[in-house]
Amino acid sequence: MTHLTIELNMEGSQPGARLITYIQDVSPKMAVRKRPLILICPGGGYKGTSDRESEPMALAFLAMGYHVAVLRYSCEPAVYPTALTELAGAMVLLREKADEWYIDAEKIVVQGCSAGGHLAASLGMFWDEDFLAERLGLEGPDHEILRPFGMLLCYPVITSGEFAHKGSFEKLLGDRYDELADAMSLEKHVSAKTPKTFIWHTFADQSVPVENSLLLVSALRKAGISTEFHMYPIGSHGLALATHLTETSDGRNVQEECASWVGLAEVWLKELFAGKLDAKPVCAEQEVIL
Repeated sequence: MTHLTIELNMEGSQPGARLITYIQDVSPKMAVRKRPLILICPGGGYKGTSDRESEPMALAFLAMGYHVAVLRYSCEPAVYPTALTELAGAMVLLREKADEWYIDAEKIVVQGCSAGGHLAASLGMFWDEDFLAERLGLEGPDHEILRPFGMLLCYPVITSGEFAHKGSFEKLLGDRYDELADAMSLEKHVSAKTPKTFIWHTFADQSVPVENSLLLVSALRKAGISTEFHMYPIGSHGLALATHLTETSDGRNVQEECASWVGLAEVWLKELFAGKLDAKPVCAEQEVIL
């Protein structure tokens, strides 16, 4: 395994910002060559990045057969768009290393929990924006190097409106909160260029209300973006794998009823990478017999 820690030194990057790779080895005795990659953005309210949503999540995706990278992005006092620039820069690095690391460069999915879900979804919305390409020194069609193949979002922070997790936006935007809060409400930026998406959330989430996901799902539906959404009736915020493997030190965040999200995501990823999510829904008139 190519297990590297790569320091990030972009404009505004904080000490400790880094990309950690989990690149599976290639063997001449195995049929598998290039693999898709899951690029993980842990949550933490833009105050830090969660250990529970980092390596444990990486190991789950490794077990599915994918390469993984974990982005420990800059948080406070760093402000927008530092973390987004780091995520975009990680995407560029992974695609530049695709041949060396046997990554299927066309199949990189961004995954994020909570505020990390906001970061992952931000790349999904803004990957083709000029400001992001300019910060990375990209030009013209090179925008495509930033495009995620899909988004896998766990109880994501999305909206800065009525159902906002305000603290995340305050940490993300700092002194520019009043200026940029509305612009960072991601349900307002869904377009035909937004990647296919998998989302799960819990009805009982008291920290980041499920309306964050519902608003995004509604916007994705209106834009015709293929989306899979699961809402569990119970479970607190920040469940990660929802099993004892990501239980907190004080005994919280185990909700076995929600642990099925991992298997559901595995099926979604297989269909995504196989191109089975590309079909458009078929509407046909049906005769109704009463």
